[in-house]
Amino acid sequence: MVGKIGTGKSFRGCLNYLFQGRLQGTKEEQQITARQKQVEVIAHNQCFGDRLQLTREFIEVSKLNPKVSKPVFHISVSFAHADAGKLNAQDKADMVERLAKDFGFHNNQYVVIAHRDTGHEHLHVVANRIGYDGKTASDSNSYKRIAAYCRAMELEYGLTKVLSPNKFLRPERRVAQSQRVDQRKETLKRHLSQAVQQCGSVTDVKRYMEQQGYEVELGRGIAFTDVQQVRFKGSQVGYALLDIERKLKQQQQQKQAQPVREKEQTIKPSKGVRI
Repeated sequence: MVGKIGTGKSFRGCLNYLFQGRLQGTKEEQQITARQKQVEVIAHNQCFGDRLQLTREFIEVSKLNPKVSKPVFHISVSFAHADAGKLNAQDKADMVERLAKDFGFHNNQYVVIAHRDTGHEHLHVVANRIGYDGKTASDSNSYKRIAAYCRAMELEYGLTKVLSPNKFLRPERRVAQSQRVDQRKETLKRHLSQAVQQCGSVTDVKRYMEQQGYEVELGRGIAFTDVQQVRFKGSQVGYALLDIERKLKQQQQQKQAQPVREKEQTIKPSKGVRI
């Protein structure tokens, strides 16, 4: 059993992704993606309704503490292939109730969503860190806490044991950092490469990335938050704001120089005149 947890700014973006998938391609392709997700709502807590109703309810309660910039808890729990069919819907709801208590949002709004679009069963929990009393559930030590929760659930429900997250393994058992590939970073890097090739300004790059589903923060630097509310600085993938500006300038210079080179190639040298 593997758990991941993160915080984010947008309930709308998170819920749209979980119910509909990435809104890219044609409308028909989007509908196919949504069907492939096989979305099933397992449980609600202090909230109810469809995607749009849930979004409104979460946003309204989050306003009780406007100082919190990231009110979204997005937690995913994945089960091993060997555990397929071991747990029923009530088991999963009970597991999430324990998770909510461990992370202090058991009295807050949360919804539990099951997906079957991959080779293994997994759950998504979207919770409001802001409670009806305006207090905020802590996200400190969340990486260690989710690991401890997974180990406890494996024992309680007789699930397949997995290795603890890399950070908590003994050094000799850790996966070499050079062998690990962060697919989110690779996807972001690929999108940025395409954006720089197709755009003529930083503003155009920002607009292009927003069309790919990213939230873009542009100021003294640049940062991107994907639909799963994972945030990366441009510098983390080799595309700091200065790098993007430099690449755009180089491309512009190359485009301006291209007609000159083509013109020079079309001019044939004149033959000398014999006297």
